Amino acid sequence: MQNSIISKKASIGKNVTIGNFCIIEDNVIIGNNTIIKNYVELRKGTIIGSDCYIDSRVSSSGDCIIGNNVTIRYDCIIARKVKIGDNTYVCPKVMTNNLNTAYKQIGGAEIGTNVYVGTGCILQHGIKIGDNCILGSMSFINKNVPNEEVWFGNPAKFQRKTGEK
Repeated sequence: MQNSIISKKASIGKNVTIGNFCIIEDNVIIGNNTIIKNYVELRKGTIIGSDCYIDSRVSSSGDCIIGNNVTIRYDCIIARKVKIGDNTYVCPKVMTNNLNTAYKQIGGAEIGTNVYVGTGCILQHGIKIGDNCILGSMSFINKNVPNEEVWFGNPAKFQRKTGEK
């Protein structure tokens, strides 16, 4: 935890590992057995569940809810009011957004449980990703994605159900 700044108003669970040069602001909650790597910024009101892995250079804009057993890989941006369900895997360099083109805060994406978000995806403000979905790498997701669907492309489109080949 060398040179990390952790607010006294943050709540850190048991067996939590926090890397070097992290910033953890007021009212952040981190669940048990979670690993926070280096250079992570968690702004006010971010909630992270238990058994999570938050890789280096992940930034949260605040007021986010990250479920249990979630992995967020290197260099992701989790916008204000994003919700990520349990058992979800977010690949490196994923970006979420919470503002529309008039700079009005709409709220970030809601990502269901058991979702795989591929490398470099961009998730537009206010969209909902259902449970058991796969979002292909480098996709621009600007529409709601129903449960158990595979989407990819720019803009992303439905490709198939998750159980189909």
